[in-house]
Amino acid sequence: MRQNILKIAIKLIGIVMIANGLWMVARAIQWFFNIPADMPATGEPNGHLIRDVGFAYLVFGIALMWSAQRLQSRRPVLLMVSLFLTLHALGHVVEILIGLLPHSHWWIDLPLVFLPALFFLVLAIPKVWLAVAGPDAESPPRPNGA
Repeated sequence: MRQNILKIAIKLIGIVMIANGLWMVARAIQWFFNIPADMPATGEPNGHLIRDVGFAYLVFGIALMWSAQRLQSRRPVLLMVSLFLTLHALGHVVEILIGLLPHSHWWIDLPLVFLPALFFLVLAIPKVWLAVAGPDAESPPRPNGA
């Protein structure tokens, strides 16, 4: 049951990342001005950079969808997505703390930057992983007869 809930959560985050990535790639400037994240507070839009980051979101979203299919053998991929999301969130934290972003970004970034990063950071802890994903999620399945 917990493993199914985990798979659903991972897939949902993957879908959001893919949708965001597609929007960033297809309509970079529109994304910049229309995503509810106060992007103009970061400066002028750079379409090339937005598309590059959009491709990263696409890759990591697809990686989440793929990983959710077989948690037991794809945990390293989940750890790499966790690293990306955590570093991305830390970048936002630093920019808020040093004044590059207004303090309103603590709340603006909470749902789509901080919470997913926190979710995957906690999931990266081995004891949490085993508790949520189950004992068979730590090692790949064995071939028949082994």
